[in-house]
Amino acid sequence: MHLIETARMLLRPMEMSDADDLLKIFSDPEAMRYYPGTRDTEQTREWIGWNLESYRRDGFGLWIASLKTTGAFAGQCGLVTQEVEGRQEVEIGYLFLRSLWGQGLATEAARACRDYARHVLGLRRVISLIDPANMASCRVAEKAGMTLEKEIYKWDKKVSVYSMSF
Repeated sequence: MHLIETARMLLRPMEMSDADDLLKIFSDPEAMRYYPGTRDTEQTREWIGWNLESYRRDGFGLWIASLKTTGAFAGQCGLVTQEVEGRQEVEIGYLFLRSLWGQGLATEAARACRDYARHVLGLRRVISLIDPANMASCRVAEKAGMTLEKEIYKWDKKVSVYSMSF
């Protein structure tokens, strides 16, 4: 069962059986360059568990993205709650297989998540928290309609807050 359909992808809730696919990204040092580090199998299962809890608690989380043409795993994207300077925000997050970078999939997924946040969840604002050095991710946020709002200190580093209000 998919939750969101884009021109090239289907987005659906994560399941524990997605661990091996997610590990293809989480074990790739280049894909994880702007994260605290790579993840092993156990940490990947914990990540899926965290998302399952987000679905129960918030009604959303990060979803598995698969290619419509082949059904192949492409990455993850979706909505997560984040605390920013004492305020609860909803972030659009995305992370795709490195072999698929540069094809516009992250932008397509981010736009679909933006529209879902606005039209299905009725949210009035979304953000993306991005390492300022991650220029590709900054461009995805901009192509999804967000603008750089400010820089904050989170996760022991400087983070750019991109935002969009509806």
